[in-house]
Parts: sequence; C-alpha cells; structure tokens
Amino acid sequence: MQLEKPKLFPDNKAFIGIMGLLVVLLLVRLAFLYQEYQAFIHKPFFYTHAEVLLSYPKSKNGKTYQVLKLRSDEGLTFYTTNYQKKDFQHTKVRLQLLPDRRITFWGYLGTFFVKSRIRDIMPISDEGFKEHIFQKVALQHENKMLGSFYNAIFFATPLDAEFRKKVSMLGVSDLVALSGFHLGILWGITYGLGFWFYRFFQQRYFPYRFALLDVGIVSMAFLGAYLWFVDFPPSLVRSYAMVLTGWLMLLLGMELLSFTFLLTIVAVLMALFPFLMVSLSFWLSVTGVFYVFLVLHYAQNLHKMIIAFLALPLGVFVLILPVIHALFGITTPYQLLSPLLSMLFVPFYPSVIFLHFIGMGGLLDPVLAWLFDLPHGGKDYLVPLWALGVYVAISIGAIWNRWLFWSALLSSTLYAFYIFGGSAFT
Repeated sequence: MQLEKPKLFPDNKAFIGIMGLLVVLLLVRLAFLYQEYQAFIHKPFFYTHAEVLLSYPKSKNGKTYQVLKLRSDEGLTFYTTNYQKKDFQHTKVRLQLLPDRRITFWGYLGTFFVKSRIRDIMPISDEGFKEHIFQKVALQHENKMLGSFYNAIFFATPLDAEFRKKVSMLGVSDLVALSGFHLGILWGITYGLGFWFYRFFQQRYFPYRFALLDVGIVSMAFLGAYLWFVDFPPSLVRSYAMVLTGWLMLLLGMELLSFTFLLTIVAVLMALFPFLMVSLSFWLSVTGVFYVFLVLHYAQNLHKMIIAFLALPLGVFVLILPVIHALFGITTPYQLLSPLLSMLFVPFYPSVIFLHFIGMGGLLDPVLAWLFDLPHGGKDYLVPLWALGVYVAISIGAIWNRWLFWSALLSSTLYAFYIFGGSAFT
C-alpha cells in the first residue's frame, strides 16, 4: 500500500490563514503603490531615461508618426508617440513625460500611454554582452523574421507586428512567448545533463549525497540567472516560482500537482509583485497551468502515453480556446496544428539551442519559413465577456464536480467546431 504524500497545508484553517496573510500583504503593497501613482499623475512633468523596447509606424488623418514602447529607469513601462523621422531601434532616450489623470492606477501598474517630449536620443552600444548574443543568433539566419523568432523564444525579445500576426494565425503564440513550457524544457535539460555528470562522481566519491538537492541547486541557480538575463517576463516569473516551489516540495516529499499549490504560488507572486495583477501574459500562463492540472485531475487513471500524447495536448488546447478567444479573435484552420506543434516543440527547442551554439542555427529555416507562410486570411470570433465569466465559473467548479468538467469540455469542443468550421470557408 502506497502512502499518501502530505499536502501543502495540513487543513483548511491553515490554508485560509496563509491566504488571508497574503491578501493583507497585497493590500499594503497596493496602498504604497497608489501613493506613488498619485504623486506621478499630479506632477506637471517628469524627466526620465528609458530604453526603447519597440517602435513601429502608424498613420492617422494623413499623418504618419511612430509609436514607441519604453521602459524607464524607474521600472515604468509605457507607450508614447513621436513625429520625428528617426530610427529608434536599439536606442535609449531622455524624455519629458507629461502625465495626467487619464492614466489609471491599473494602467500605472501595467502599461499605459503618456504624452512626452523626447529631449535626447542615445544609441545603445552593440558591444554589450547581451547585444552580442542577440546578433550572434540573428546572423545565423538570412531571413530577418526567423532571426527575430529565435531571439524571441530564447531571450523574450519583441516581435514586429507583422510576424506577431503570423504567429497568432498559426496558433503558436504560446510557443513563441517565453513561458513555463520553455522553462520546463530548460529545467529538464539542465537537471538531466547535471544529473548525468553528477552521477558519475557521486558513485565514486560521495555516494552519501542527495542528487535532487545538489543538482537541483545548480539548476535553479542557472534558471534564476536566465530569468535575470531575459529581464523577468511575468509568465517566466510565475513559472520559476512554480519550479522552485515544486523542487522544494519534492525534496520534502509533499504533494505537488494540486490546485492549492497553484493558487498559493499565484497569491505569493501577486503579494510580492503587484504588477502581475494586470499582466495579461501572467494570467494566460496561469490559465494554461490550471487547465493542465484540470486535465491531469480527471485523466489520472488513463495510461501515461495516452495522457502525454492525447488527453493533455488536445484537452488543454480545447479547454483554453474560449479564454483565448475572449482576448484574441483571429481564427484560421491552421490553428488546429497547435497541439501537434506543441508536442514537436519539446524536442525542437533543445535541438535549436544546440544548433545555434555550434553556429548551425539556420538549418531548419526552410521548414519554418514554409510553416509561417501557411496561414492566410482568417476570421474573427470573439467570446462575449458574460460568456467568458460563465465558462470560467464552470471551469473552477470542475475542480470539485466531474459533471462540470464534462460540461466545460463539451462546450469548448462545440465552440471549437463552430469557429474552425466557420474559418475553413473564409
């Protein structure tokens, strides 16, 4: 008889107490941030330096201007516009911000628009270590679009609007945007390779040591350095916290795959980093993990191969569709390839990391160029907010009720037939 693993919390009282403490901490953090927000919007102007993350042209009333996405030295992320006909890529600017009360508190926590006057433009040196790595990856590809694709999946660099649309039409936005999927693969690589080397020396010199502890520390340190290198994308912050906590729970022999575990990680992260409350990528990442846990919860009696290659990829793809289509409506039949491409991405990701490391990163470019050129056209299907609310409520209730799970699965499957059947004839 197998012993049941201890749970994260011994009882509901302990769980409620910890959640209450985290809520209080979150409210205190929000109170301080609200004071900072009030001071910001009441200033007539505000000087800062900011790095240009993204720039693209836009036209209105016959005038062309540039939209800039910037991150200031104070950690603010915002959009502004500028009519100068200059190249803002790889630059840092000194600018005068002109905040007003149209900037909401939630916008201040996330990304907001603010008027500005650019006072100085300073090129960012291409000689830095990070820029050198970006260029080394990009130069292995004749197609600039594919160079930006690899930098995006390796280092979370932004994609241009045209390529983002192609990625969305193919249904692989979750594969291009760094998330827990990527971090899980990197954990497997670092821990697997580390364990292989460690085992050789452990058997000869220190058989009394615990591999999960020693190799885990090195792997977590590597992933932490990687997180810092790519500037802490919200989805990766959530993923790193889950990997770290999961590793600690494995060391303690505790139950790992539980909704209590997921909720606790989300609550801790929001208390520490309140800006995650308004991060779309963070909540999409949490939603993806939630549906993974939900499918595993009801498929646990199936064969492991059926779970890995059928229930999990297809179940999560179908269940998350209504949530995705409440935010992004574009639909093409090629998005049906998403479950297959997600499975292929597991061997693809470490393979292309190795190929870029040895200078052969362009080996698969013809296949990728063909793949990204497949989808054309498309049709918009947006789920109404009220329908999203009902669906999310059913999904949460499915944690405790099997019939609600089947209701969520049936409704999302029928929705999939509706949107993909309609888009196939456009």
